[in-house]
Order: sequence, then structure tokens, then C-alpha cells
Amino acid sequence: MAKKVSRRLKELLRKVEERPYAPLEAINLLKETATAKFVETAEAHIRLGIDPKYTDQQLRTTVALPKGTGQTVRVAVIARGEKVQEAERGGADIVGSEELIDEIQKGRMDFDKLIATPDVMPQVAKLGKLLGPRGLMPSPKGGTVTFDLASAISEFKAGKLEFRADRTGIVHVLFGKANFTAEDLLVNLKALQETIDRNRPSGAKGRYWRTFYISATQGPAIQVDISALRDLKLNEAA
Repeated sequence: MAKKVSRRLKELLRKVEERPYAPLEAINLLKETATAKFVETAEAHIRLGIDPKYTDQQLRTTVALPKGTGQTVRVAVIARGEKVQEAERGGADIVGSEELIDEIQKGRMDFDKLIATPDVMPQVAKLGKLLGPRGLMPSPKGGTVTFDLASAISEFKAGKLEFRADRTGIVHVLFGKANFTAEDLLVNLKALQETIDRNRPSGAKGRYWRTFYISATQGPAIQVDISALRDLKLNEAA
């Protein structure tokens, strides 16, 4: 059964042409079509020329959005000994050791990011089935397994995001809020593009970027001209 399209979305769809837009033009259109009754998130949906079932074609990394995410990020830390106090001083919202692992096993999930020190990872590993599907399992590639807790906490609170390509090779990642200025969203989008290019998997063959769309949470998809974004110099976007 086909999903019913609301009248609001039908009207917004009429504003979007089926063509690649210049980056700033696409962002302005995203802002114009963010008409929900809440502040919508700006999202990027990128189909890459990779097949993640092969280990050399997987993409999992982090991006530091220069203008932040517009979200309040609750950070939990699992550590031991003096690292517990370091996490508290570093601004973590929730800190614990084995007792926090037990609480998570029992269903505690009131955090957006979980950081762990390497020495507790054997114990944290048993949370894999709970945390994995939610994208919360700490990993070295994601910058969430580290002894440098103060830096990790401040970076994730300031706008660092972990993302990965799903099993079909598509990256879904936010890059701000629709009420950001168009220029700030452009700076964040440029940072995302550079991160994806810099972390191109070694096994990726042929055309890497297949399709690139942005949208507000409840807005229509707007195609972005990836070549124009790649050619954009950061000082032009700042």
C-alpha cells in the first residue's frame, strides 16, 4: 500500500526541480522547505559506489562539524580508577564502571554517545547486542574508545559525529539544524564532503559519489551537485 503524501509535502515537492542544485542554492531551498512546527534537522543522504559486505569497502569514521550540530549531546563514559574522575572533570553527563555496564544491561539508555577506555572494553563487549543496533557501541574508528577522555567528551559535545555507510552503501548523517544560517550549513556540509573523500575505502572502484541529496527532517529531497561542492574552497564557504 502506497504511503499517503500530505498536502504540505505535495506543496513543498512542487518547489524542488529534478536537477542537481549548486550547494548554497540547495541549502537555501532546504531552509525554505523546513516548514514543520519544530526546528527540523538538516540531513544528508549520500549513495556511494561501495559494497560494505567487503571489508575493504566499508566506511565508518567521524566528522567534526565546524558550526556544531545544534543538538545537546549527552555523553556517558565507562572507565576505571582515576579515569572516572577525569571523565567527570571533562564534562561527561554519566560516568561509571562495572555498575554502569550493569545498568545499561538492564535497559539504561539515557545518553547519545558512549565512550569507553580501552581497558574496560572486554566488559563493554557484552553490551554489543544492546548497543550495536542503536549505533552506540564504542569503537576505536569512531573515536569512542580512548584514554584521552577530556578531548573526546569536548569534541562530541562540540559537534563531532560518528557515521557509517549502511549495508547498501548509503550514508545518512545530519549536518546541523534548519535554523542555522545557510553559510554555517554550507561550512558543515563541506566538512562532511571532505571527510567522506578523505576516508574513501581502499576497495572502492569507479565513481565514488553516486547520488547526493539533502533534506530537512520532514522536507523533500534536494539533489546537490557534488562536483560544485568539491570545487568549493573553504574560505569561500566560511
